[in-house]
Amino acid sequence: MSWNEPGRGNRDPWGGGGSGNQGPPDLDEVIKKVRGKLGGLFGDKGSAGGNGGNGSDPDDAGKGGGGGVSNVGIAIIVGVAFLVWMASGIYIVDEGHRGLELRFGEYQKTTTPGPHWRPPYPIGSVERVNVEERRVASVGYEMMPGDRRRKVEREALMLTRDENIVDIQLAVQYQVGDPRAYQFNFRDPDDSLKQVAESSIREVVGRANLEFVLTEGRAEVAEEVFELIREAMDSYQTGLHVVSVDMQDIQAPDEVQDAFEDVIMAREDAQRVINQANAYANQVIPEARGQAARIREDAEGYRARVTNEADGESTRFVALLTEYRRAPEVTRDRLYVDAIGDILERNRKVLIDSEAGDPLLYLPLDQLRRGTQAEGDVRPLDRDVLERRAPTAGSGGSDARARGDLRSRGAN
Repeated sequence: MSWNEPGRGNRDPWGGGGSGNQGPPDLDEVIKKVRGKLGGLFGDKGSAGGNGGNGSDPDDAGKGGGGGVSNVGIAIIVGVAFLVWMASGIYIVDEGHRGLELRFGEYQKTTTPGPHWRPPYPIGSVERVNVEERRVASVGYEMMPGDRRRKVEREALMLTRDENIVDIQLAVQYQVGDPRAYQFNFRDPDDSLKQVAESSIREVVGRANLEFVLTEGRAEVAEEVFELIREAMDSYQTGLHVVSVDMQDIQAPDEVQDAFEDVIMAREDAQRVINQANAYANQVIPEARGQAARIREDAEGYRARVTNEADGESTRFVALLTEYRRAPEVTRDRLYVDAIGDILERNRKVLIDSEAGDPLLYLPLDQLRRGTQAEGDVRPLDRDVLERRAPTAGSGGSDARARGDLRSRGAN
């Protein structure tokens, strides 16, 4: 059943009451009500009570209005806007960065990581600089997507002192040391460092020969380039700190690469042979020196022994001469006995004079015993034969006479 069905009374949802007006409310009336409520908030008295009975008389509305926005509302709006503007000056410096505060474009101070406040825009501003990032300036190549390197021949080809061309690829690692100098002293300090690196490597290579650059001079060239770049960056005050200079590649141009590889292989073979010869020399020379030292020690020992023996013999001879001068006869007999004893000690066979017949060939018992033990057959001596062959007591005079003759001959 509809709301306007006959006989059910006035059920107008728009609040028309019993006026009998079944149409929708006036749009102007709704707008005036909203404006009145807003005007009351900001002190518009005319909008709040100027409607009279039905608010349809424009003259009545004009008489009640005219207050406008109050001073309190304006102050609230201005205060909120001012707070928002001041809050826009809060900024945060990330870890590893430094903040450079500016006031009307002039540098004020450098801030560390954390929250800070500076005068809002357009009075103040801040520039953030990364001081921990390790940056790389490449000379002779450029990095491509996928960590691929593409050679830049205009930068890589350089002339050496002996008028040869060498292909060099260099990488310079650096960091920002002074954020203020880095940000304000140069328009593009990174590009300036790359140009200084290229100039430095060309200067160093131009003072060296090709063979030196390709072989043992790589480390020395990198060290010289590092010093030149560091000195230039310090003198220019770019705010950059050079960390290291790394030689990525040093080689001859592609047109003569095969010939240079042959030369390098020949040089490596020569160095290998030299190392082998040095190893052999290090093995043989100490042995020869040891043998020479041993021979010298033996010679020194022999000399000392002979010298000492000669000194002893001379001392003994002098002592014997003194005794001989005191008692010539006794000393002469003693010398004779000692000489005969020495001769008989060195003789393995002894001839014993015998009156019974032929002389007896006598082998010493110790030599006979030694010989039989070596053969493994020890045979007892025949005592009867030895007793029969032994000299008799009467032969003692003959022995004494023989010794007397020998002494007389020695005295003569």
